[in-house]
Amino acid sequence: MSRFAIGIDLGGTQVRAALVDEHGKIHQRLEERTDAEAGPDRVLGQIGGLTERLRSACDSSAVVGLGVSAPGPLDTELGIALDIPTLRGFSNYPLREELQTRLRLPVSLENDGIAAAIGEWQFGAGLGLRNLVYVTVSTGIGGGVIADGRILRGRKGMAGHVGHMSIVPDGLVCSCGGKGCFEAYASGTAFTKRARARIAECEETSLAHIGDVLDSRSVFAAAESGDRLANDLVDEEADILGRGFTSLIHIFSPEIVIMGGGLSQQFDRLQAGIQAHVERCAMPAFRDVGVVSAALGQNSGLVGAAALAFLPRRSAAES
Repeated sequence: MSRFAIGIDLGGTQVRAALVDEHGKIHQRLEERTDAEAGPDRVLGQIGGLTERLRSACDSSAVVGLGVSAPGPLDTELGIALDIPTLRGFSNYPLREELQTRLRLPVSLENDGIAAAIGEWQFGAGLGLRNLVYVTVSTGIGGGVIADGRILRGRKGMAGHVGHMSIVPDGLVCSCGGKGCFEAYASGTAFTKRARARIAECEETSLAHIGDVLDSRSVFAAAESGDRLANDLVDEEADILGRGFTSLIHIFSPEIVIMGGGLSQQFDRLQAGIQAHVERCAMPAFRDVGVVSAALGQNSGLVGAAALAFLPRRSAAES
């Protein structure tokens, strides 16, 4: 009999759920807007409703567990949401215990960046590899690391917050309160903010007429149409991403770096610039590390969360 797991990708905007088999195939996928301001009871009610709908789509006895991917910081050893800024009331909240009580299923909890890294390692671009770094580039920047064939979790399971390494000394203030963070320069939010500032200084660009609806897709579309400023902005973004990725390559020595998240939808345009920076600035022994896009697309975290139910239980030595 086939075994299934339910993956939950809990975000401040959407809560997504999927019924996933042992081979990483999604059999059914559901989503709804997160009632982020309503507090934990309401959000857990949403997760419960989606879970029951998925269990009814198969033999419920075949569902071996539930994996939850959520933004951090999380203490995944204790199963506690320490402080999720995009979800009201999720401060020192026993998320794993509450879900297990409500759903009567084994529950695994993982930071969203690590969950996505697991998804790509088990079923995506990192299949068969022992060392990889996954970086999600979206509203913010997060990540996860597989080192020597093991999931790198670190103290309290909080490893992989790669968006908050400093790449510019005393630079821009980040959402975390620090200065010069990778996220403050290379996230989709930072890219759009930089574009707005540059457009205000340039009269010869088609982007000047877009106004408040400007987003990263607008800039990439203008670049494809030959707009000089848009192409400069895209090239600059690729170079900044390359700077951050090069540092991660030096630290973790992966076989590949996998880029996911919303901005990875423009990976074909960004890849050459990212790879050029790596080949130019990495130490010679590291210059052959390739940067690739996430094979699972926007489902990396969802599939990775489900995969937690199939992986061996975490031991005290791994915690």
